[in-house]
Amino acid sequence: MVAVVLGSSIVFLDGTVVNVALPRIGRELPATVIGVLEGQTYVNSGYLATLSALLILSGALNDYYGRRRMFVVGLVGFGLTSALCGLAPNLELLVVFRILQGAAGAVLVPGSLSIITSTFEGPSRARAFGIWAAATSGTTTLGPILGGFLVDTLTWRIAFLINVPLVVLGVYATLAHMAESRDDQANGRFDWLGAAVIAIAVGGLAFGAIHGQETRWADQSAFVALGIGTVALIAFPFLMATRPNPLVPLNLFRSRAFAVINLSTFLIYGALYVTLGFQGLYLQNVLGYTAFAAGIAGLPVGLLLTFLSARVGTLAGRLGSRVFLTIGPILMAIGLLWFARIPASSPPWLAEADKPSSLLPSQGYLFDVLPYNLLYGIGIACVVAPLTSTLMSSIATRHAGLGSAINNAISRVGQPLLGALIFIAVSATFYSGLASRVPGIDTSSREIRHDLPPLNRPIGPVTPNIAEGSKEASTDAFHLALLLNSGLLLAGAAVNGLGLRDPRRTSVPVESTSPVG
Repeated sequence: MVAVVLGSSIVFLDGTVVNVALPRIGRELPATVIGVLEGQTYVNSGYLATLSALLILSGALNDYYGRRRMFVVGLVGFGLTSALCGLAPNLELLVVFRILQGAAGAVLVPGSLSIITSTFEGPSRARAFGIWAAATSGTTTLGPILGGFLVDTLTWRIAFLINVPLVVLGVYATLAHMAESRDDQANGRFDWLGAAVIAIAVGGLAFGAIHGQETRWADQSAFVALGIGTVALIAFPFLMATRPNPLVPLNLFRSRAFAVINLSTFLIYGALYVTLGFQGLYLQNVLGYTAFAAGIAGLPVGLLLTFLSARVGTLAGRLGSRVFLTIGPILMAIGLLWFARIPASSPPWLAEADKPSSLLPSQGYLFDVLPYNLLYGIGIACVVAPLTSTLMSSIATRHAGLGSAINNAISRVGQPLLGALIFIAVSATFYSGLASRVPGIDTSSREIRHDLPPLNRPIGPVTPNIAEGSKEASTDAFHLALLLNSGLLLAGAAVNGLGLRDPRRTSVPVESTSPVG
């Protein structure tokens, strides 16, 4: 458990800590070939796109060549690339090292879940997934706070170098205490063609959506990547149907629970991450929270997820996951509906940190933000461990790495794709609201759309009526985003409630072709 928690935690920790370090990286690291802003986007999008693109390939390699062996390869690779990132002399090399780091991270996430699946059985497996969820959630929650402190007091390089001692401990725990496991029925040649096609599909969709949002869809390469990814994704199942040893056997999706969980993952996790992204923008840029206050404001969600996940995992192992996977998204949606009533006049917390009185939570936080966080935190705590446990129990153990990788890829692609679609609606609502509040403003002009982006502070000085109109229009747009995300969550709850069966009445399949509940 120590090994798998460390292996997956460093991947999640790296994403959150590096995001905090990006501004300082842009100021201190020289760039000669690419611009500073462009380099910063590639430091983030390059890592995430590579991680997403190689997840399914890595999951299949875990099953084919041995999960313990591949886990050590992933740990060592992540440690080496983290050290290279921390020692990078310029921004261009940092981008290259981040791409390599994403490739190493892709081995660890599905590997950790497949190792738990092959090691534990029955209720103990559900509890193990709860412990894994609690530990990784705690790491992700504390990442921005710890990262901000280390980056501010030491150097941005510590955001990468902190991974090295964690990797050393993870390698020791793996070699000393983990047994090898693999797909004993694997035979024939590995499907490298299928691996290449699905990597292009997932990587293209992930990079296109992530990079498109980061550049506000001003870079045509985002649309090209989305187009290539879409074509590869459409071609992939036809290719799998003709391969003698397909990378992804299509009969995996004959498992009712596997298909249902992956659909609900797309909806629920897409809504989860899109909400968190918009929340940070709104609190800081519209309501005036400091970056530290915005991080602390969302802390209840992470704490509830950390402290409740193991208990929920244990209960789900005894009672079944269906009730948790139905109630959890409903609670999250109710939290969003509460948050969608927040007014543009809601007072910020720690907007002026130099005043001692501002250290106390504001009335706006206590009545507008905190209730949403509590409902949302309890709801997501009901989802993470039961969803993972149900997913990994819905397929044969020999496909554990592949099944985990497919689900992770769907989660990581769903977030930017749904985020891009919701951002289109948010932008349209913002500019129409701005036009109605500021008579005579031309919201279709390139200058206005550059200087007044939705959910952001105006770029450069603006008149008071434009500033106030922008704040109110952003609040309307934020409300719409919350309503759309609540709809996704309710759809996920319906998919789980109607599609899943009580696992107490069924058994774990011996082969992936057996439909289960």
